[in-house]
Amino acid sequence: MINCIAIDDEPLALTQLAGYISRLPFLNLVASCQDAFDAMKQLNAQKVDLLFVDINMPDLNGLDLVRSLVDKPLVIFTTAYSEYAVEGFKVDAVDYLLKPFGFRDFIKAVDKARKWLEHDIGDSGTLFVKSDYRMTLVNLSDIKYIEGMSEYVRIYVEGEEKPLIPLISMKRLEETLPASQFMRVHRSYIVNLQKIAEVSRLRIIFDNVYIPVGDNYKDKFLEYINSRMMK
Repeated sequence: MINCIAIDDEPLALTQLAGYISRLPFLNLVASCQDAFDAMKQLNAQKVDLLFVDINMPDLNGLDLVRSLVDKPLVIFTTAYSEYAVEGFKVDAVDYLLKPFGFRDFIKAVDKARKWLEHDIGDSGTLFVKSDYRMTLVNLSDIKYIEGMSEYVRIYVEGEEKPLIPLISMKRLEETLPASQFMRVHRSYIVNLQKIAEVSRLRIIFDNVYIPVGDNYKDKFLEYINSRMMK
């Protein structure tokens, strides 16, 4: 089930959007909001996977709402103004629906979001990463470590010279990555436990990179290391 919120300052448009959502059994509409501030309250109160957001709204428009979010759900923008399309994709929107849109176009946009969520972390052991306007399929086993950078993260992949830099929070990744394979060891770092070859003075060494283990994560990490230490 995909939990979603619909946001539009026009009551008729919001009603139509809610109606479309109700016709798809895998979508669960947790709130309908007529402004961005109400949507923020809803986002703080519950887990949301997908936002349907009108761009042209008073006080705080849809683009600024999405930019303000630290832990971003997937986003499908809805608007009557085609000139917003480029800006919408700059904030990594899944899709962009131009009003008035029909149910068929709505289904296509939702299907993109569903495929992203299904492959976000699946049983296949792979992850789709959206970086530089491209979707890259990455094997979880190839990820060495992840570094947090405010709204973005750097994902360091074995064999790749440069990291992937998707717009996603550390919190979302920590909740989504399999705990049997990945551990958060610092507020700015998540490591692939299977890639750890050396630890020195509570620092994990990947090639020439030294990753510190934070005080809040030390006990859990040491418990993991001790459980695999030769007695």
